[in-house]
Amino acid sequence: MALSRCVLSLRRGSCSLLRGTAASLPRCHGSVLGSRPPPSRCCSEDSRHRSPDTSLFVPVSLRTDSAADGAVGAELTQPLDKGELLKVLNKFYKRKEMQKLAADQGLDARLFHQAFISFRKYVLEMNSLSADLHIILSDICCGAGHIDDIFPYFMRHAKQIFPMVDCMDDLRKISDLRVPVNWYPEARAIQRKIIFHAGPTNSGKTYHAIQRYLEAKSGVYCGPLKLLAHEIFEKSNSAGVPCDLVTGEERIFVDPEGRQSSHVACTIEMCSVTTPYEVAVIDEIQMIKDPSRGWAWTRALLGLCAEEIHVCGEAAAINFITELMYTTGEEVEVNNYKRLTPFSISDRALENLDNLEPGDCIVCFSKNDIYSVSRQIEIRGQECAVIYGSLPPGTKLAQAKKFNDPGDPCKILVATDAIGMGLNLSIRRIIFNSLVKPNVNEKGEKELVTISTSQALQIAGRAGRFSSVFKEGMVTTMHREDLPVLKEILCKPVDPIETAGLHPTAEQIEMFAYHLPEATLSNLIDIFVSLSQVDGLYFVCNIDDFKFLADMIQHIPLNLRSRYVFCTAPINKKQPFVCTSFLKFARQFSRDEPLTFDWVCRHISWPLVAPKNIKDLVHLEAVHDVLDLYLWLSYRFMDMFPDANLVREIQQELDGTIQVGVRNITRLIRATEAHASSPGSESNTPGPRPHSPLQALRRARSSKAQGSIKEGNKTMENSLSSRLVQEGLLTPELLQQLQKEWTRDNSQNGNFTPGTVTKIKKKKKK
Repeated sequence: MALSRCVLSLRRGSCSLLRGTAASLPRCHGSVLGSRPPPSRCCSEDSRHRSPDTSLFVPVSLRTDSAADGAVGAELTQPLDKGELLKVLNKFYKRKEMQKLAADQGLDARLFHQAFISFRKYVLEMNSLSADLHIILSDICCGAGHIDDIFPYFMRHAKQIFPMVDCMDDLRKISDLRVPVNWYPEARAIQRKIIFHAGPTNSGKTYHAIQRYLEAKSGVYCGPLKLLAHEIFEKSNSAGVPCDLVTGEERIFVDPEGRQSSHVACTIEMCSVTTPYEVAVIDEIQMIKDPSRGWAWTRALLGLCAEEIHVCGEAAAINFITELMYTTGEEVEVNNYKRLTPFSISDRALENLDNLEPGDCIVCFSKNDIYSVSRQIEIRGQECAVIYGSLPPGTKLAQAKKFNDPGDPCKILVATDAIGMGLNLSIRRIIFNSLVKPNVNEKGEKELVTISTSQALQIAGRAGRFSSVFKEGMVTTMHREDLPVLKEILCKPVDPIETAGLHPTAEQIEMFAYHLPEATLSNLIDIFVSLSQVDGLYFVCNIDDFKFLADMIQHIPLNLRSRYVFCTAPINKKQPFVCTSFLKFARQFSRDEPLTFDWVCRHISWPLVAPKNIKDLVHLEAVHDVLDLYLWLSYRFMDMFPDANLVREIQQELDGTIQVGVRNITRLIRATEAHASSPGSESNTPGPRPHSPLQALRRARSSKAQGSIKEGNKTMENSLSSRLVQEGLLTPELLQQLQKEWTRDNSQNGNFTPGTVTKIKKKKKK
């Protein structure tokens, strides 16, 4: 999510209007030891008052019934002629002087036009106008007044329908994000020591930071994933250092009486910026540039109250973090590390799945590719483990354990880039099935892009890890044409990090709502981002997910704080069942009716059975996400989500059910294919589903490029039909129909028939 997973912690870390957004505060960087950051990073004076995007300003509807003073104006003068009044108003609109005066008071051409349309409608449709306006209009119609006299009344109306115009200066101050270092007075009150552990994957950088964390009297570990936080939690307690676990959905206190330990491992959104620590570890600092979550790393780096801040990440972040620390007056000590075990780029692509070897990991960037490749491996009589992002953490760990177990027959792993962080895997060779992946850019737009050098190194670095049985790693591609592209990507330097993410807090949005009480939450966010000002070191994270949820529950009556919390929930908006559940949770909450365990069980139809096909498995994953959502909300609204412990128990049971499904994923794929190929069946589940024998033929031909058909002594017909039958794409009846269609089509065109092709082949062999 682009916004907070923990509003409570944000409240502690947010600045007040006076403390963090005052225009009088310095906008440019400070200096350390006489050094000065590049002046290009500072804000220009012109950027202080940039024009807002007025297309976001939604006019407020006004009542058109009688004025408070009744018909006094008409009694003092005379009734107004609507036709004459329309002419007067249109003349007012066309006067350039009026447009310029309105622009000086915050009404650009768009707002001026909208305000005039509303004002004209108001004047013409009002049963009785206020006495002062009625008298002014009457004088103008009679030739006793000037048309410009309408302007004050027009502006009064404009500010009523566009209240943001009258408080623009206040809104600019609230949305001023240029000095985020001042948002954290507790951190600024101490002199912190910043140690940057820089190096590639598998260089031991995090290990050294964690050693210092374990030695300290108190410490906090901040990681990007629940799996990483859980790993440090277990490692710390195993080393005899009591450590608690805090994630968005879970709290584990090792003290039997529930007292907090001196050490805590948490996901980065959950770290406290008011609790003092001796040592803090911020892992994967390069994610400070992430378009959606970068704000969490910015908040931790600027706000943690620790004597030592150990930052771990890519060397490409060193210069930026050093520059960022100029603004806090803190120096950065850099420790560089080299990879502990070598890895090399193969000179040959895999090309054929028959060339797979134990310890290989095929990296795909879509679930459909995961399903397809897994099925191909199973056809060859090999077992494979499967890991992708939407699997529950327990299932990921179970699959990793299966792959790492020397005694398990599973020696191949098929995974997405989810293996790049959080899992210890014994991989010998990384094989990129593709070098293109879906991406969301800084504008929130989805696009297909070639993976970056940073992403490629993060994934490739999983091969030959120091703690695995393979002391040297290799990386290659599935397709021959991708190999030179991969080499080029890996040989490029990693792009340096140049900006850090920020986002609006609940307090800032509440202050906006005070000035704009009629605006929707989504509209408030849009206006905030439109008016927000950041200096060259920062950017505002995209808030599309937040707005998506805000629009979804806009019709549900919730107070602003509760609405904000609901909209920061980390949900997968691609899953319809998750979105439906989110809506039902919000509706039940708005009725002040607790969401009990029984209510949840009815909603998800508990108990659930083991999946029979891929569609069932995807639904179980969605149910797991729904239970995650319940647990996340239970830590923010304990009274309304009272049965967290019971929900966690069934979630663990569901995790086991999903593990069974993933262990048998190839069987589920076969069942899906069989259902898809059955007559009259309709399936929305992934997997190949040819609609005609000719399409099946084309599919089989394309799969040949991935080594799906062995070339040998078999004839073309035998190898093709064998492949189609093996994949479950053809039955004997369909094969006969294919032969008939092929013969008929080629005979009509005067081409060779399959029999003719076979005869020619035999002659060539002779």
